[in-house]
Amino acid sequence: MSNTNLTRLNKYLSEVGYCSRREADKLIDQGRVTINNKVPEMGTKVAPEDVVRVDGELITKPKEKHVYLAFHKPIGIVCTTAQNEKDNIIDYINYPKRIFPIGRLDKPSEGLILLTSDGDIVNKILRARNNHEKEYIVTVNKLISPQFIKRMGNGIPILDTVTRKCEVEQISKYDFRIILTQGLNRQIRRMCEYLGYEVTRLKRIRIMNINLDTPVGEWRYLTEEELNIINKDVGDSSKTEEASFVKEKSEDKAPHSSKRFNSKNSNTRNSSHHKKRKRSDRRR
Repeated sequence: MSNTNLTRLNKYLSEVGYCSRREADKLIDQGRVTINNKVPEMGTKVAPEDVVRVDGELITKPKEKHVYLAFHKPIGIVCTTAQNEKDNIIDYINYPKRIFPIGRLDKPSEGLILLTSDGDIVNKILRARNNHEKEYIVTVNKLISPQFIKRMGNGIPILDTVTRKCEVEQISKYDFRIILTQGLNRQIRRMCEYLGYEVTRLKRIRIMNINLDTPVGEWRYLTEEELNIINKDVGDSSKTEEASFVKEKSEDKAPHSSKRFNSKNSNTRNSSHHKKRKRSDRRR
């Protein structure tokens, strides 16, 4: 059989919407995945006729198109699919098909997070470092100084590295905006702590070209236009027409998401074009 018909196992699990590639690697390493009733090694490829199972469950390609959601995460909700976490984001949204978050947002933080049934796009977005901008509004516990803004923007030593230079702007005595292009663990909180500040509120208002425009605890579908822009920004994304993706190469263009520090971005854009979706059967 031609190698062109083979797909790496972790990529296969993400493409069918079972999980992200990272999660797939963990499942494979734990021996929970089988191909034709045999436990494969990491890096094994799958042929179209192979039978793939996870924990004994048969994995097949979905008959329905993938979904892409923009969700306003409340404080206290955890960005995990783990069912043993009582405040996990999946149970909170209660979407009728399998979805998982793209990246994370800390439990004490609120704001925009994307979720999807398309495991392959998770990997593409998270590795698109130059275009994957995330914008936040942050409140700290004491007066912000010009030196604080300058040092935050020039990079802070945390987690055995120095954070990338980023755009930072003070918007009040205790509030500032910041745009990151990397996602270190608790990055903004650690950066502030290094300079002697404590974050009292953190809200993400944008991811790439997607703005926060739903009330807390509600979600909406991404539009075809939004998906097409993401496709251009990640460069090598390839999706079917059914999923509203067309393969395109990005060519020396500034990222569509670079709407720097627009105070209206997070609440006004698209507000008249999207029907807000409320999750069902919310557990109080």
